[in-house]
Amino acid sequence: MKCPFCGHTETQVIDSRVVEEGSAMRRRRRCTSCDKRFTTFERIERSMPMVVKRNGTRVEFNLNKIHDSMRLALRKRPVSAEKFEAALSRVQDNLFNLATKEVSTETIGALVMQELQQLDAVAYIRFASVYQSFEDIEEFLHAIQTMRQTSSSSSS
Repeated sequence: MKCPFCGHTETQVIDSRVVEEGSAMRRRRRCTSCDKRFTTFERIERSMPMVVKRNGTRVEFNLNKIHDSMRLALRKRPVSAEKFEAALSRVQDNLFNLATKEVSTETIGALVMQELQQLDAVAYIRFASVYQSFEDIEEFLHAIQTMRQTSSSSSS
C-alpha cells in the first residue's frame, strides 16, 4: 500500500476491523518510511455480467429493469415487500454466481420466472405471457399446466 504522505510503498498494518456489517475491512496502517498513520478500507468488488439481448446487442446489467418487471408482474398481488426483495436478491445472486462475463436475457428471464413461480402463480403467468410473447390462449393454458405440474411435483 502506497503511503499518501511520502509515497513510500511499504506500510505496516497496525489494526484491522470488520465494518459495514461484514462487507468491508478497515485497516489502520503505518508507513515504515515517514512513520505517519493512515486508514484504508477494503470492499469486495462485485461485477455483474454484461447482458446479451435477443438481437445480439450487449448492455450493462441493470437490476432496476428486473425490479420493475417483477414489480409489474406482482402488481396488486398479496406478496410482502420482504418476500419480493428476497426474490430479487436471489435473482441477482444467481446471476453473479454464474461467474460469466455475459448472460443472455433468456437466462435472466428464466431466473425471474423461477422466483415468481415460488412467490405467486398469477404473477408468474403475467410475466411469462410477456416474456415468452404468448400469441394465443393455448400458450396460456400450456404455461398454466406446466406450472401446475411443477408445483404439484415439488409439493410431493
